[in-house]
Amino acid sequence: MMTETKIDVSTFEKKIVIREIESQDIDEIVRIAQIGFDNPDIAFEKKHYESHIRIFPEGQVCVLYNGQIIGSSSSLIVNYEDYGDDHSIDDISGGGYITNHNPNGNHLYGIDVVVHPDFRHLKIGRRLYKERRKLCKKLNLKSIIFGGRIPNYHKYADVLTAEEYVEQVRDQQIYDPVLIFQLMNGFEIRGVKANYLLEDEASLKYATILEWKNIDHVPADRQYYQHAMPVRISMIQYGLRNMQYFEEFASQCEYFISLASKKRSDFAVLPEALTLQLLSFLGEKVPSKQIRSLTSYTEAYVKLFSDLAIRYSINIIAGSHFIEETDSIYNVSFLFHRNGKIDKQYKLHITADERKWWGIKPGSTMDVFDTDCGKIAILIGYDILFPELARKVVENGADILFTPYTVEDQQGYARIRCCAQARAIENQVYTVTTGMTGHLSRVYRMNAQYTQSSIFSPSDLGFGHNGVVTESDFNVEMTIYGELDLELIRRNREVGTVTPLKDRRTTIY
Repeated sequence: MMTETKIDVSTFEKKIVIREIESQDIDEIVRIAQIGFDNPDIAFEKKHYESHIRIFPEGQVCVLYNGQIIGSSSSLIVNYEDYGDDHSIDDISGGGYITNHNPNGNHLYGIDVVVHPDFRHLKIGRRLYKERRKLCKKLNLKSIIFGGRIPNYHKYADVLTAEEYVEQVRDQQIYDPVLIFQLMNGFEIRGVKANYLLEDEASLKYATILEWKNIDHVPADRQYYQHAMPVRISMIQYGLRNMQYFEEFASQCEYFISLASKKRSDFAVLPEALTLQLLSFLGEKVPSKQIRSLTSYTEAYVKLFSDLAIRYSINIIAGSHFIEETDSIYNVSFLFHRNGKIDKQYKLHITADERKWWGIKPGSTMDVFDTDCGKIAILIGYDILFPELARKVVENGADILFTPYTVEDQQGYARIRCCAQARAIENQVYTVTTGMTGHLSRVYRMNAQYTQSSIFSPSDLGFGHNGVVTESDFNVEMTIYGELDLELIRRNREVGTVTPLKDRRTTIY
């Protein structure tokens, strides 16, 4: 009998690291800046970057992809009121050396973002902007401000003023790659400044003054308030459909991941047994052979979602997929981190039908995963019915429990919903359930699915009505979004109306 070895996900992992710039990075960053701008005269020189990391190292970051530097950003802290909107880049950056950096200032000012042209499809600019926002929140600054180039303005300068050009770009009547990108990243236009960057010939020396306001900023007289810790979730209530090729499946998944990315979601969650859809073109009718035929797509599945997580800068819980290891079949949920790491969770509790028809074997370990949004755990479908399992992962630090599931009737749905909501209440944790809808007419024993995807919270003041953060319509393909505040969970466990996690009688049970 043919034996497959355990899949080594490390062969598919890519590694994206964002860290502070170090002195040995500077030569490469200068090189990238020279090729990243359409005019090399705009780029900072080595002496400038050396001054940046000496004066304000926390504000200078770079992105590495598989060990190679592919982008960087530089910033300083200022009291913007000392400069106002009528300033140049030289004025506000200390001639490029940031010697005017004010650690007691109220605003983070960005002076440089550059990405290697060969890697712009990986949303590196968005990652750098997100890192700036994190720093702004960490330092409790009021806002991020910078002067943005408008490199296509020279094409319209004979018919439009700079202000008119910016207005038409904002209204999507003209395309400017830099300004559009900045607006899509949540920045607002404060004004247009002449003679901002004298070497910027494409912008005719003009720049837009842009600002992102930190809504979590706490004034000095209210410092005892803790900032929010929001995590945005996209739940993809996926609709089954007959397909001809794996590429159709890949295209459909990418469509939904791109939607989640456009909403700036931190996680995209797909349903359990997502790859059952591939059976629509495999033609196998024997249930046990159906599932084994899916295992041949494991590498393609892992490569697909690993690439999507990096390209769209989003953590993906890609439902679950069936894999073969030492002649046994397992139902496994993969977590594809946006930094390129891959984790996986085996389903631990197998339903009677999964054993009878497919021969699925249970996994043996339950893990808690560290992500860039805190600790999470994945309880696949039937696993959410076992309270001891949820309690164990919460004790190990999980604040969000994800449950991708697939069921065929109302009773199965009710079991998932009721137990997920119970786990949220008894553990003072968020639970996220995502199911599948539709059916596959070409596949034997592939009955219609029943679902309503939801996010549940503790049932207490400060959370959603009746402990429901958000929920989808029944049995309709759609994506819904929810925002979770992990700081609310921390407070609720300490001073909630009831505190079941803290009040357990561990000497008795």
